[in-house]
Amino acid sequence: MTQAFDIVVVGAGMVGAALATGLGRDGFKIAVVDRAPAPDSALPSAPDIRVSALSAGSERYLRSLGAWAPIIAMRATPYRRLAVWDGTEHPLSGLIPRGMTRVEFDAGELAALHLGHIVENSVTQRALWQCAEAEQNVTTVSGHGISALNQTADQATLTLDDGRELHARLVIGADGAMSRTRDLAGIGVSRDQYGQQAMVISVRYQGPVQDITWQGFQPSGPRAFLPLHSAAPDHPGESWGSLVWYDSPEQLERLKALPAPELMAEIQTAFPTELPPLTHIDAVASFPIARQHAKHYYAGRVVLAGDAAHTINPLAGQGVNLGFQDAQCLQAILREAKRAGEDIGSSSRLGEYERRRRPANRRMMLTMDLFYYLFSNRVPPAHLVRNIGLGAARALPFARNRVARYAMGLDSELPALVQHMMTRLPGLNRL
Repeated sequence: MTQAFDIVVVGAGMVGAALATGLGRDGFKIAVVDRAPAPDSALPSAPDIRVSALSAGSERYLRSLGAWAPIIAMRATPYRRLAVWDGTEHPLSGLIPRGMTRVEFDAGELAALHLGHIVENSVTQRALWQCAEAEQNVTTVSGHGISALNQTADQATLTLDDGRELHARLVIGADGAMSRTRDLAGIGVSRDQYGQQAMVISVRYQGPVQDITWQGFQPSGPRAFLPLHSAAPDHPGESWGSLVWYDSPEQLERLKALPAPELMAEIQTAFPTELPPLTHIDAVASFPIARQHAKHYYAGRVVLAGDAAHTINPLAGQGVNLGFQDAQCLQAILREAKRAGEDIGSSSRLGEYERRRRPANRRMMLTMDLFYYLFSNRVPPAHLVRNIGLGAARALPFARNRVARYAMGLDSELPALVQHMMTRLPGLNRL
């Protein structure tokens, strides 16, 4: 069986489903293919262990796709404050008062209602999948992966694992960091594995839903708290939260093997006093973290978006926001090509996409690395530099708010000093 489409999107995760929905609305005939089954319509009471901090820019994009209302109807937690501090004890700690090295970003200072929303990945994907299925120009193919890709000058042909062939003028690989589409297109990647891994812990805590997310940095990595929705009515007076613990793979394996009461005790010892009183551990998972960047964003009639093109250190939960920015940019370029009667798979249009997105993604990758290298060490001069930097950020609200607006997707450029610091990072030339 053979079917023809304008565009085939491989991967129906958050970025792929968003692209399928947006391009379908723009009048393209779309197929979106994913090896996973379609998301269940019922939402479990316990939260998904994978969550993201959706920025104000992502919220606007999701609203334009019709996905934001269903996300809010399911569950999303706004946060109005974000705090960062250095929690490491070292010989230079006494040189700067600890209160001066705590930086807090506040939505009120930015004339905004909130800095963003903490949303479970499964909630965002479920809402976007529903939007894609509702578009008459979109055909969804779930439960099947791709086994082959062939390209000619005029079209690309994908062979699915059930033998079906899909012809398209353009294939978009949005199938994640281990992208099969990228491999079949012959696009290589540069990859740097970090020494740390991240452990994510779904918990319940006593008290109302908090409006702050925070990260306290240790030499082994940060300890982070992300607020989620209320646990009522099943657990009156309690709320859900997500904890992130960065550490060595060996330490995290030890922690994951502990019975829940012992793990709870370890968390309460290792996390800062800002942690609300925990009542229950629901789920625990860990995963390696790496910086990865495709050597090219397109090859022939195949183009990459989201994690298939780039992965970053998840320190600030910005990965999916970058993916949504890819999607908006690519959608706008393809819409303009269609309006102009041009080939949507032309190297000029796909090259424009790469020229616009690679520098922006690279900036965010380097920003996350700046935090990683500055905070994840025990070198005394680095302690002093980062504490001075946090003190300066506290004392200079204009620069601090510029960084916040960049992370929220409201500004396109970082302050000049931050950009200068990024040029000093190791591994720069590999990106």
